[in-house]
Amino acid sequence: MLKYLAKRILQLIPKLLVISLIIFLGLQLLPGDPITRTISPEIYKYMTEAQMEQLREALGLNKPLIVQYFTWLKGILRGDLGYSQSSGSDIASMLKGRLPSTIELAFFGLIVANILGLLFGYIAALNKNSFIDYLFTTLSVIGISVPEFFFGIAFIMFFALKLKWLPTGGRMAAGHPEFSSRIKYMVLPVFCLGISLIATLMRFTRSSMLDVLNKDYIKTARSKGLNETEINVKHGFRNALIPVMTLLVFRLPILVSGTVVIESIFNYPGMGSMVLDALSAGDMPVVMITTLVISAVTLVASTLVDVLTAMLDPRIRLE
Repeated sequence: MLKYLAKRILQLIPKLLVISLIIFLGLQLLPGDPITRTISPEIYKYMTEAQMEQLREALGLNKPLIVQYFTWLKGILRGDLGYSQSSGSDIASMLKGRLPSTIELAFFGLIVANILGLLFGYIAALNKNSFIDYLFTTLSVIGISVPEFFFGIAFIMFFALKLKWLPTGGRMAAGHPEFSSRIKYMVLPVFCLGISLIATLMRFTRSSMLDVLNKDYIKTARSKGLNETEINVKHGFRNALIPVMTLLVFRLPILVSGTVVIESIFNYPGMGSMVLDALSAGDMPVVMITTLVISAVTLVASTLVDVLTAMLDPRIRLE
């Protein structure tokens, strides 16, 4: 298992390098002087042309692109992400304030989606062609077909404005940063973010579970007189999870990118809303650096899912 884990982690390195190279080349194509994205605007406006030329030389901006790339990458690893062209703020400081919010939202959205999607799919498979099966199938079609922003607006109108059970948006009440006070602010965004994944997991889990329950080893287990619950959970559900985990890997980027829409609707102060603000202001350095961070987070999450899949199926580790 450790060998497999080390292999998966090593495979992350070239993927991250390719993504960082694309982001770097994109930054080079932006109009304007690269030095404006490298130093603070407060310092830049007081510099003379000679001082800027000296700084370009010192920062390696006059060197070949490949040298500039590794210099830039070294700065990224140190946390030097450059500056926003619209606000002049340090991008690293901006991310420090926004990234935890997005990770928190995506994490709980993933947890809720996994629990409900797998549970509903499991129940639907065990009650094939029953009212419960048809009900869950109908709900899954609605969850896949209807866009997230519609659910967001509907939830705000019903649960926040009409019933007044939950706040309309934000992340926390003023002066109450503790996690317990943030829960009610996360309920609606988390469920809106996870609805599509819940529906997809439910349908895929149902199909995978029905396929596994028709396998010969399930029939053998029944012929041996094993408990039906043990057969369904230990021999059926566990093996049905393997293809479901593969689906989850491909859905993770959609889940992370979905925070852009959800954070905008619920005025949630995360990276998604920061990207939208940067796009509105034409602040492409912020957009590209944020894209790099989101891509890195998505790759790490995908690797974790791969490891989880290997834990469920030892044959993957042998391969």
